[in-house]
Amino acid sequence: MNPLLVLVLLTIALSATPSAAQSQQPYAGLEGRSIKALSEQQIADLRAGRGMGLALAAELNGYPGPMHVLEMADALDLSDQQRAKMQELFTAMKAEAIPLGERLITQEAELDKAFAGKTITAATLAVSTEAIGATNAALRQAHLKYHLLTVEALTQAQVQRYAEIRGYKGGPQHPRRCNSRRAAPQLRIRPPSFCGLARSG
Repeated sequence: MNPLLVLVLLTIALSATPSAAQSQQPYAGLEGRSIKALSEQQIADLRAGRGMGLALAAELNGYPGPMHVLEMADALDLSDQQRAKMQELFTAMKAEAIPLGERLITQEAELDKAFAGKTITAATLAVSTEAIGATNAALRQAHLKYHLLTVEALTQAQVQRYAEIRGYKGGPQHPRRCNSRRAAPQLRIRPPSFCGLARSG
C-alpha cells in the first residue's frame, strides 16, 4: 500500500478516536455535581432570578424585557417615567423569579437525593417531577409576563429600535399596542397601557 495513503488513514483514525469517545461519554464528570440535573451556573442564575432563555418566545418576537430596556435607556431615549416603570417591572420580576428559582433548586436536590439514596419509587417520582414541572412553568410564566408588561410602556418606535440594537432581523409589529404617541385600546384582561408615559418626562 502507498506509504502516504497509510499515513493519511492513520492520521484520520487517531483524530477521530477522541471525538468518538466523547460522544459515548457525554455526561462524564457531571457525577460530581451537587445537583446532577443543574450546573453551578444554572444554580447561580436561578438564585439571581436571571432569564436563562425562558423568555425567548417573547424576546425574539418583539417583546423586550425590562432589564435590557433599562440597559439601553439612553439609546431608546426613555422618558423619566419610562425609566421608573422599567425599574419597577425589573424589581417586581426579580422578587417573583428568585423564590421560584430557589424552590426549583430545592425540588431538584430532593429528586437527586432520592435517586442517590435509592429510595425513589414510581409514586414518589411522579409527585416529584410533577412539582418540578409546575415550578418550571411558573418561573417561565413570570419571566414572560414582564416582557408583556414592558412592551406596554414603550412606543412602537422604541420597540423597533430595541430590536435593531439587539441585532434581531425583521421589525416587530404590535398593531394593538402603542403606535407612535397614541394609546392602545384598553382590554379588561390586560394591564393598563402606559403609552402616555412615552416622552412625558
